[in-house]
Amino acid sequence: MATARRSAARDRLVEAAARIFYAEGVHAIGVDRVIEDADISRATFYRHFRSKDELVRAYVEAEDQGVRANVEKARARAEDPRELLERLVSGLGDQICGAGFRGCPFINAAVEYPDPEHPVRQAVRVHRDWFAEVLADLAVAAGIPAELSGVLVFLRDGAMVGGYLEDPETVREQLKVAVRALVR
Repeated sequence: MATARRSAARDRLVEAAARIFYAEGVHAIGVDRVIEDADISRATFYRHFRSKDELVRAYVEAEDQGVRANVEKARARAEDPRELLERLVSGLGDQICGAGFRGCPFINAAVEYPDPEHPVRQAVRVHRDWFAEVLADLAVAAGIPAELSGVLVFLRDGAMVGGYLEDPETVREQLKVAVRALVR
């Protein structure tokens, strides 16, 4: 496992990987491209990551931390579970309508790492399990029957894919309608 030591160079590597992997795909990009974009040496790369797969896992974990931070910000501003759900749906809508949107980084990474035992897929699984639990707790608190709470994850996944393949504004509105119907 790569060292957990944080440094400016490591942060630049993960940030460069996030930009490039999200925009162009993981397998299509070599380590040299990330090293160049991060403006670090090959030796520095290998000081922080033993392989590209470790960098990809770090990228997925950084994306996970970003989502967790955004959920916590929304939770801090929401008065009740329904308001928090609306904030999360609104944030997702803003994301899918944003410039450069290419779908869900977790789904994209999972597609490129089909083996469920691979560390990248395991990092995706950790994120999805956490997110499903957050949505399940939120759904129950908002009055959605527990057996339907998984529908929120399904709607989120569909919106992420649809937002990339279809008209994002239309997908945003469809997501709002679907979540409102589920909450009622």
